[in-house]
Amino acid sequence: MRADDLKQDAGMHVERRRRLAESLGGGVAVIPTAPERTRNRDTHYPYRYDSYFYYLTGFQEPEAVLVLAGGDAPRSMLFCRERNLEREIWDGHRHGPEGARERFGFDEAHAIAVLDEKMPALLGDRPALWYPVGADADWDARVMRWLNAVRANARAGVAAPQELHDVRAPLDEMRLVKDAHELALMRRAATISAAAHRRAMLAAAPGRNEYEVEAELLYEFRRSGAQFPAYWPIVAGGAGACVLHYVANDAPLADGSLLLIDAGCELHGYAADITRTFPVNGRFSGAQREVYELVLAAQAAAMGEVRAGRAWNAPHDAAVKVLARGMLDLKLLTGSLDAVLEQEAYKRFYMHRTGHWLGLDVHDAGDYKRAGQWRALVPGMTLTVEPGLYIRAADDVPERLRDIGVRIEDDVLVTEGACEVLTSQAPKAVAEIEALIRDGRR
Repeated sequence: MRADDLKQDAGMHVERRRRLAESLGGGVAVIPTAPERTRNRDTHYPYRYDSYFYYLTGFQEPEAVLVLAGGDAPRSMLFCRERNLEREIWDGHRHGPEGARERFGFDEAHAIAVLDEKMPALLGDRPALWYPVGADADWDARVMRWLNAVRANARAGVAAPQELHDVRAPLDEMRLVKDAHELALMRRAATISAAAHRRAMLAAAPGRNEYEVEAELLYEFRRSGAQFPAYWPIVAGGAGACVLHYVANDAPLADGSLLLIDAGCELHGYAADITRTFPVNGRFSGAQREVYELVLAAQAAAMGEVRAGRAWNAPHDAAVKVLARGMLDLKLLTGSLDAVLEQEAYKRFYMHRTGHWLGLDVHDAGDYKRAGQWRALVPGMTLTVEPGLYIRAADDVPERLRDIGVRIEDDVLVTEGACEVLTSQAPKAVAEIEALIRDGRR
């Protein structure tokens, strides 16, 4: 399946807007896209739209705002840039208001320049305003100006909204359970990312540099149709693997060391997120294998808890129990298993959670607790399962284990039964990894 076959259609976004409008009562929602950001002087970072805005619109241009009016006669309105031949010569096609209305199924579309002029009238006599409260100070101030403009007409009998709500709350719940189109995109992103990890395993070798392996990842992403890396890849050899967010990617790869790669692509907005750890020379040492197999067992225990009805924290608790037992067996910790768990002594070598939501954002939208309780998993949720073990060198650490860092991460879909592993095409069994490298490097 080609990446272009997975592009989103207007009808899907119309339906999402309808669902959100139903939740507004008679209120109005305002969802801006992300601004362009200057990288240096007069050049910009590659543009990435706001995920909430894109989820509702499919519109990828900057300088755009979605306005939804709820009530008995709901309306969806886009404010965007007008067509401009000169700017399109330099920067590319713009839909313009009329083109955007037709292509993306809005009820109305207007020039972004008239947003401030039109908003007071749109807010008049509405009970509530929904927008990303507190996300941006400039937007907060802009919203206050609109409300003050409505209040200025109070003597004419026009009432300003009495309630402000964060529109991200209902959108988080909508985004948390993926529809069939989203899952198709995520499966494709996972396939591309898994292929990139296989390519990286073949490219890594003693004497090469981390950035050379990074280049292979980025090449595979782009040649397969992905638009961006979902986050900057971590390519961490040796002791660098014990740095959780290592992104320097500039060290030489040493014979006998492990290489930890955390990388995934973004396809039409949707992220994959895979971590694999493998030996640079193609063969795990005894100590490396012990640590790796422990992390793999912890991941298997966690995945066993990823199913409908289980609490969000169940996979993490299962992984921690396996890892803590293993730390005792490896002589990294002393005492009883109960004491290690109660005192959280395991956090010296495993200090992060076992997963996160995944979707339009790498750490995707959605609460993990509701009313103080871990929320239950339901079919259609997508998340990562990523236990690890990071053994920094220290006097009280067995010498053979020093500076071994291992993380194994997969993307999974919650079902009624066993979870679907979206990233299963990236090898992770010891024998599978060693065979791939042995046969691929011949």
